[in-house]
Amino acid sequence: MSANRTSRPDPTPGTAVSAVTSAVPGIATSVGAASGLAEFLRTRRSRLRPEDVDLPDFGGRRRVAGLRREELAQLAGVSVDYYTRLEQGRVGNPSDAVLDAVARALRLDPEEAGHLHRLARTRPTRAGGAGGTGGAGRSQARGAAALQKVRPSMVRLLDAMPDVPAVVMGRRMDILAWNSAAVALLGDYGTLAPAERNIARITFLDPASRTLYDDWVACARENVAFLHLEAGRRPDDPRLAELIGELSVRSQEFRQWWAEHPVRDKTSGHKVFHHPLVGRMELVYDTLRSADDPDQALVTYTADPGSPSEDALRMLISWEADRIARPR
Repeated sequence: MSANRTSRPDPTPGTAVSAVTSAVPGIATSVGAASGLAEFLRTRRSRLRPEDVDLPDFGGRRRVAGLRREELAQLAGVSVDYYTRLEQGRVGNPSDAVLDAVARALRLDPEEAGHLHRLARTRPTRAGGAGGTGGAGRSQARGAAALQKVRPSMVRLLDAMPDVPAVVMGRRMDILAWNSAAVALLGDYGTLAPAERNIARITFLDPASRTLYDDWVACARENVAFLHLEAGRRPDDPRLAELIGELSVRSQEFRQWWAEHPVRDKTSGHKVFHHPLVGRMELVYDTLRSADDPDQALVTYTADPGSPSEDALRMLISWEADRIARPR
């Protein structure tokens, strides 16, 4: 019997988007490009002081934290009026040179600079959304809401690695498929409704995740940063809007960190687990994407060879294999 499990997508986009997001002012539109651009630029201005960018500080009380718009415009070499309109999403087609100058002035890293370009390039649709113009925007919105099916090649990879916990992550951090080793480490996603199989949702709303991860705050913040990246890529995605709205309503931490507008891709790193059966494990996670379909990623967890964590992980996976093999 195949060791991998695949998630059956929810057949229709969530209908509770308006009801959920309207409970928190600003959340319903925060996935859109214009408001997202304004929030992103304001948060980045607020973290810089004049002395950080070699500008004189003449003292006195500042009405806002960080740099003023006129100071940022001076650093970027644009007029105050132009920068104000850019921050408000009212510049039709800002040049790469201007956006690069603003990114340098704000001391953005490469991921943040790319996020700025995406937010500034997204145009409003006739329906008031973002992500294209007219019919093109509506087409992108339909594509964002379309059901996502796991690639057969990803399923084969899951089958080929029974000793490596692995999940296939789709758009919005949805869990599309997983193997039995992932069940042993992370829990059985098959017990959840399809709409609940989402990494960020589980991290924030499942109490067990707070004890499973040694540094839950770092894990949760990484999820917020990745969802912001997703919002820049898919500003018209109703499922993403619903997820962000729900998490904002149900989690104070999510609401607070979302307002900071962090941006970070999910790549690789270390995570320390406190598993109820085998205790502490230090694991490395890697996120592997296909060049022709970056919307699906294989996320794997491994331990250093010969380490106590490797022994614990092997024991955990063996127990799960025995559990599956037992007659029911």
